[in-house]
Amino acid sequence: MALSDITGALGRTIEGLAQPFSDPVIRLGVTGLSRAGKTVFITALVANLMDRGRMPGLRAAAEGRILSAFLQPQPDDTVPRFDFEAHLAAVTGPEPHWPESTRAVSELRLSFRLKEAGLLGGVRGPRTLHLDIVDYPGEWLLDLGLMGRSYAAWAGDVLGRIGARAEAAGYLAALAGVDAAAAHDEATAKELAGAFAHYLAAARAAGYSDCTPGRFLLPGELAGSPVLTFAPLPAPAATPRGSIWREMERRFEAYKEKVVKPFFRDHFARIDRQVVLVDALGAIHSGPRAVEDMRAAMAEILAAFRPGKVGWLMGLLGARRVERILFAATKADHLHHSQHTRLTAIMAALVREAKDRADFAGADTAAMSIAALRTTVEETVTHEGRVLDAVRGRLLATGREATFYAGDLPQNPAEILSPARQGATGWLDADYRVMSFAPARLNLKPGEGPPHIRLDRAAEFLLGDRL
Repeated sequence: MALSDITGALGRTIEGLAQPFSDPVIRLGVTGLSRAGKTVFITALVANLMDRGRMPGLRAAAEGRILSAFLQPQPDDTVPRFDFEAHLAAVTGPEPHWPESTRAVSELRLSFRLKEAGLLGGVRGPRTLHLDIVDYPGEWLLDLGLMGRSYAAWAGDVLGRIGARAEAAGYLAALAGVDAAAAHDEATAKELAGAFAHYLAAARAAGYSDCTPGRFLLPGELAGSPVLTFAPLPAPAATPRGSIWREMERRFEAYKEKVVKPFFRDHFARIDRQVVLVDALGAIHSGPRAVEDMRAAMAEILAAFRPGKVGWLMGLLGARRVERILFAATKADHLHHSQHTRLTAIMAALVREAKDRADFAGADTAAMSIAALRTTVEETVTHEGRVLDAVRGRLLATGREATFYAGDLPQNPAEILSPARQGATGWLDADYRVMSFAPARLNLKPGEGPPHIRLDRAAEFLLGDRL
């Protein structure tokens, strides 16, 4: 075992031994793919846990057992604080707008003063529980699927997937004149890495989820470094020393060792509860291939989690497992409530493989359709003789109010997943549309958080047993 592994394990053991003598802590990981709404979810969750007038589904709030909830400095001094106040001002101000997307790992601590339930409430005094919420960039989340893969396997899979995609034409053209067995040339490596990064950005914009390595999309301080200067190559018959293939392979392994593994060790390995946010409606709108791509990406990502329950002794020694996982389809406010059950069923079907694995390991899992911040109101309209259940909101592009009907989701999720698995290029008998809404202008009463859909039920599942 490497010295870094030993010291890391020792640190977690000391942390675990100390925890029984301090206030208990829940570490909630908030993850999801691009455009799933992680920043808004955290902002709305914290706002509604502090002002609980819209949280009837959170039992501790409904029973009056949450005496207070207040923000404190997070315990990790080297992790940036989640800018809750700025994000809340963005969505609740006089000219509401969506906050900036996540660009780095951030953390926020919300502390509760709680009254015990039942007879114990009259005997014991209030207790304290800390909730540490950790936000991960969706672009980095995808990299967890690389940890158990070789460069050859990753490159082969990527090239097999992107061959028919229009977004990959530029990269494939740059690749055409390259001999992977030839001597390494840095100018060629930079050209290929740049072309591949351009493809990843285009693929993400087109609704695809398999955009790895994620740091190519959000490089930060690593921009231009060798760990971000590689790309998938077709395997040559021979791979001599000094070849461009060997150097790409070396950099791929360095990326896993120096970027992905520290991210997993320092953040994911310490999570107790997990919410996975998915823009399922966006994928459905993009077509069957985007849906299948999302399903496969979710399965790879969640294979990196360690679901299950930890016994009391292992808990004392610092062991951590993800005890509860919520799979949440976001943007439920884009649909009339009559279709929410169908969206939830599609969400559950999309993550069936990962859910079954987590259930088998002993974790509690659930699928749900939510809107962390509700941006629409419901309307019933008549169009071409049909009565349609629609929603009305403020369009992001123009600021005008508009009524929108997304199309009827099928009752049977197989009508979505089967064409996706079969590689269909479009939906046979349906047209699913998506609209971008801006945050609604709000007039919040004292004690009320921002309006939402099922955020209270999501909080109950994730935290209720500890409140």
